[in-house]
Amino acid sequence: MRERVISALVIFAIGLPALIIGGGFYFLVISFLLVAASWEYATMFQPMQQRSSRLVLVGGTFVITATRAFFQDYSVLALEILVLLALAIHLIQYERGKDSAVAGFGITVAGLVYLGWIGSYLFDLRWLENGFWWFFLVLPCVWLADVGAYWIGSAYGKHKMSPRLSPHKSWEGYWAGVVSAILIGTFLSFAYSTWGPLDVPPWHGALLGLLIGLLTPLGDLGESMFKRHVGMKDSGNIIPGHGGAFDRIDSWLWAAILGYYYIQWFLL
Repeated sequence: MRERVISALVIFAIGLPALIIGGGFYFLVISFLLVAASWEYATMFQPMQQRSSRLVLVGGTFVITATRAFFQDYSVLALEILVLLALAIHLIQYERGKDSAVAGFGITVAGLVYLGWIGSYLFDLRWLENGFWWFFLVLPCVWLADVGAYWIGSAYGKHKMSPRLSPHKSWEGYWAGVVSAILIGTFLSFAYSTWGPLDVPPWHGALLGLLIGLLTPLGDLGESMFKRHVGMKDSGNIIPGHGGAFDRIDSWLWAAILGYYYIQWFLL
């Protein structure tokens, strides 16, 4: 626990200034997490002999994050080129006798889209006008949902939610997480509208919290599916006491895209 707390404080000490300052500093922090997660994702499948093209996957994740952050007009082109490049590389691998090249191509493309493209909504969210405040409306719903799910699930969880993917998760914990996300979304929307620069009715904050609480656990379960498939406990050990970068941002990926489109469609 001591190691987890220290790591959390270090992450907070780096992440908060990056969020406040934005720009290149924020890009470096988020792109580092996404690139590190793509490295871990690529490494996961090696014991199964289902190898992605690490160069395309990891390098491509950085290219996608850079274009999404600073060159939006070229971001779709960058993704398309990377998918075609991945196919070309895996074709060569198959011709040289690697029958697993077909699975490797799927792993490479899935990683580019999931970690590179969807992960880049963390930039789109922060780049909105008043993006710092929008970020701190959306992501705390995830964080508090995790806290609520953990404490209630640990104390009262009796009905397993997903025995095969995540045996320790319970329906009691899940619904506690949903309620926690609704409460924090309602409170923050009220606070930011009263004392901050946003104009978000509390009922919108509650709906946003409900959406995030209901759906972001799928990000955690999705990463658990990858780890169960290859027999891993954590995606990596880059963050002492917390596991890998992918372990930390698995739910953020869902929250960023859900929050971004909710804000664009209903609040701007």
